[in-house]
Amino acid sequence: MKSWPEMKLSEGARDFIDDAALTALIENARPDPVRVREILAKSLSKQALTVAETAVLLAADSPDLVEEIFSTARELKQTVYGNRIVLFAPLYIGSMCVNDCTYCAFRRSNDGAVRRTLSLEDVREQTLALERVGHKRLILVYGEHAEYDADFIAATVRKVYETKEDHGEIRRVNINAAPLDAEGYRKVKDAGIGTYQIFQETYHHETYRRVHPGKTRKGNYLYRQDGLSRAFEAGCDDVGIGALFGLYDWRFEVLGLVSHALYLQQRYGVGPHTISFPRLQPAHGAVTKTEHLVSDEEFKRVIAILRLAVPYTGLILTARERAELRREVMSFGVSQIDAGSRIELGGYTEVGDAQVMEKEQFSLGDIRSLDEVMRELIQDGYVPSFCTACYRLGRTGEHFMEFAIPGFIKRYCTPNALSTLKEYLVDYASSETKAAGEALIRDELARFEEGEMKNKLVGRLLAIEAEGKRDLYF
Repeated sequence: MKSWPEMKLSEGARDFIDDAALTALIENARPDPVRVREILAKSLSKQALTVAETAVLLAADSPDLVEEIFSTARELKQTVYGNRIVLFAPLYIGSMCVNDCTYCAFRRSNDGAVRRTLSLEDVREQTLALERVGHKRLILVYGEHAEYDADFIAATVRKVYETKEDHGEIRRVNINAAPLDAEGYRKVKDAGIGTYQIFQETYHHETYRRVHPGKTRKGNYLYRQDGLSRAFEAGCDDVGIGALFGLYDWRFEVLGLVSHALYLQQRYGVGPHTISFPRLQPAHGAVTKTEHLVSDEEFKRVIAILRLAVPYTGLILTARERAELRREVMSFGVSQIDAGSRIELGGYTEVGDAQVMEKEQFSLGDIRSLDEVMRELIQDGYVPSFCTACYRLGRTGEHFMEFAIPGFIKRYCTPNALSTLKEYLVDYASSETKAAGEALIRDELARFEEGEMKNKLVGRLLAIEAEGKRDLYF
């Protein structure tokens, strides 16, 4: 039986969330139209907002100001990210868990949950199923259990990377797992991971204690909050944060996320690579109160305000949400989505199991195939991207910021997105999706600035189709 490592904090760790101060900002913020527009202008200049400035936008709830916030978020997103949407899929590795989180089907006391851990052979089979429909980027998800230690995580990551078939391969593996110690982070980094995600779930201390009952590892607020600081100090410079909206006041959680992003930026010179903001969804055996559920209109404001507050941070919207809502919010904030997702253990090869709900951590709102999602994105004028170039060329952490903040990253992102889209169209797309995608590529090339970069891109697109070459990136 494996044992837990000691829960050591990073050097100089401190709890940077002051509940009373954040609550006061929410209660006292005055959304004067002139002040709101000053803050929006700051966002358009690609400067991160302060927590206090973010609170002013949260308070701006008149229809006119809300529409200005949405409009500005659309403009900022287009400026920083263009029309690209990055795609990935989740792969759940294990549902064993020592925690008793009231909102989660994996909670320890849920006797109705089906407990399972994928073997390395299972991981291979699930990976092949994902590769066969065109996925290149995965996030591996683990319950919190001593069996899912750094050695186990690293072994599953390596198994994913070594699993290849024809043109199918996974080029980036991100992780959503329990906080590790420094040695653990170094082990998973050596396995080649991309982003390491840790969600605080809620930044409100009393709510955190209530939804994480008992003396569990996750019940230690500071240890979890400090998890990504330890990751940075162990050499992982690509991290993701998140909160589960619906546990507490959505405005407080937005300020908590912005506080966390600023803390990492100030302490390590690099903010989070991604922010996730899932909404509380029904889960088998969950017992969470629902007085803080977030409406669609509030959720749209969450996304727009986060885009304005952290211009260079990727915003992830998962298939928890309905397809029509996901389609709407991509225009003003979201830069990454999952597609063709299954969240039950073994779900990519065992579709049709009568016990699906008992195997899922929560319910999904968008169960369309990857090809269906790709086609809708293309028809809406987005360039679906499976790009992994920045991660593989070391453009992460401070290096990523050096490229991203001046806007230079767009030089790489559009060509790489078009290259990975071309691969998908040639290898996996339905005839309808392929026709739409080829038309989109022609339109994008027509708008592309003439010069050496365009010539190289055209050459690579031809090499993908005519010569069978793959994984060409700038």
